[in-house]
Amino acid sequence: MAVETTEPKAARLSARGKGRGRPIPKGRELDPGAAAAIRELLGDRPRRRDLLIEHLHLIQERYGHLGAAHLKALAGEMRLAETEVFEVATFYAHFDVLKEGETPPPATTIRVCDSLTCSMLGAERLIAELEAGSDPAAVRIVRAPCMGACDHAPALEVGHRQLFAATAEAALAAARAGETAPPLPAYIDLARYRAEGGYALFERLRATAPGDAESGAVHDFLERLDTAGLRGLGGAGFPTGRKWRIVRGQPAPRELCVNADEGEPGTFKDRHYLETDPHRFLEGMLIAAWSIEASNAWIYLRDEYPAIRHILEHEIEALEAAGLAAPGYIQLRRGAGAYICGEESAMIESLEGKRGLPRHRPPYVAEVGLFGRPTLVNNVETLFWIRDIVERGPDWFAGHGRHGSKGLRSYSVSGRVREPGVKLAPAGITASELIDEFCGGMADGHSFRAYLPGGASGGILPASMADIPLDFGKLEHLGCFVGSHAVIVLSDQDDLQAAALNLMRFFEDESCGQCTPCRAGTEKAVTLMQQRTWDRPLLMELADGMADASICGLGQAAGNPIKCLVRYFPELFDG
Repeated sequence: MAVETTEPKAARLSARGKGRGRPIPKGRELDPGAAAAIRELLGDRPRRRDLLIEHLHLIQERYGHLGAAHLKALAGEMRLAETEVFEVATFYAHFDVLKEGETPPPATTIRVCDSLTCSMLGAERLIAELEAGSDPAAVRIVRAPCMGACDHAPALEVGHRQLFAATAEAALAAARAGETAPPLPAYIDLARYRAEGGYALFERLRATAPGDAESGAVHDFLERLDTAGLRGLGGAGFPTGRKWRIVRGQPAPRELCVNADEGEPGTFKDRHYLETDPHRFLEGMLIAAWSIEASNAWIYLRDEYPAIRHILEHEIEALEAAGLAAPGYIQLRRGAGAYICGEESAMIESLEGKRGLPRHRPPYVAEVGLFGRPTLVNNVETLFWIRDIVERGPDWFAGHGRHGSKGLRSYSVSGRVREPGVKLAPAGITASELIDEFCGGMADGHSFRAYLPGGASGGILPASMADIPLDFGKLEHLGCFVGSHAVIVLSDQDDLQAAALNLMRFFEDESCGQCTPCRAGTEKAVTLMQQRTWDRPLLMELADGMADASICGLGQAAGNPIKCLVRYFPELFDG
């Protein structure tokens, strides 16, 4: 039965927000002031989808947070749905997304690393002292994952300024003084690098047409990489020459992506090379791009390295001015606090302006990568060695190595050693040799008890097994791997179960949430590991489930610390 009403139909439709030309739009109204502010902030920058994260960084840096009005205005400028912008902004830890009416954070944020090495060397005490000595209205204290400064633990950031061997007093003094910008380290700039012979190899190669994949200059060049035994040094260890051939064999256009998002707790080698000799890496990158005839070279740099970003921006401009790179050919992009983006397909998703969710494979990124194009993904250190291998000869590189391995490796060593840092050592060196010959031995008052051979996900081994070569393929039968060659040394004064719990909390926090085994498994593992007595059968079943069913390496390797403690440290559970 119809209901009579005297209200005009147009008025009823307008009140309900329905009908043509409705005066009340569906959803949040656009704030004209916010729209004008975002338009002014973006200026003449392109509004492409792949620049979404860069634009979010601009807003975060201008206002200290991402407000709802600004996110809506950005969505309008980029012609994206609000949900697309919001889901990306909330995925990354370094973006402070505010709900309507929520109070903005204080002007200064202090992020304290609480990953394993920093935790071992006083991070918890540092956090307590900062919280006790700061004004919550002026300074926000936040826990943060590894900052790539494990050799200077405990580390923290005041804004974008990192403090090493940090104290609460120094951090609060920097906050009060407004010292939040990163100081630039001394490094080899373009003029000095070219004076020492830099880019001569690249200029000689680019003067020669690459030719077919199996002939000409590329063939000769890749033969040198094969002879040297150069492998991917980001963790997987795939032979570099073979990878370049695979990508070059795909139809053009092709892309090159550099993974400079080292976020594995204990890893800081790429930081070392980018802060000291960036052009040796950049030349290697340009040579790689030449070899596969890449349309562009993309660098994905972790946001925790703002000083390196300034270095690369300046030096890329210098390369363009010198005619060594076409304007815009090298694209520098930064992450926003997501460890998962170190996984190559998640990194590519992030480069496209999306959440960093790993892709299902196949297809592999060598076939369908950035923007759907065949893509070569290499690590910073891998490209850093290209010039030396060609100029000094592959036998020079392959001539280093111990215990059956070939080449040089950059080991990031931290923890209970006297001299932590990046140690350039022969591939295949053992943990005991590394500690004694390159690190000055154990720290005073500490006895060697255990070590992580490959960062957070590489497992934990006892000191009694420190004579095993640290290289690809040498540790897998033990349920471990060398990964990116991050070695964390623990002593008799460290609680191994607490160390494993610290690692699992990291994985829980950094899981992208896409697959249930990793998302729910890491959370459940943390709950079980917090108990006074570990339920070993249940934890082992959980670790096996994550390894078997997770989409990517994060979940697949998250259970390694559990498995290693149960297998190699039975004394922890006796009685």
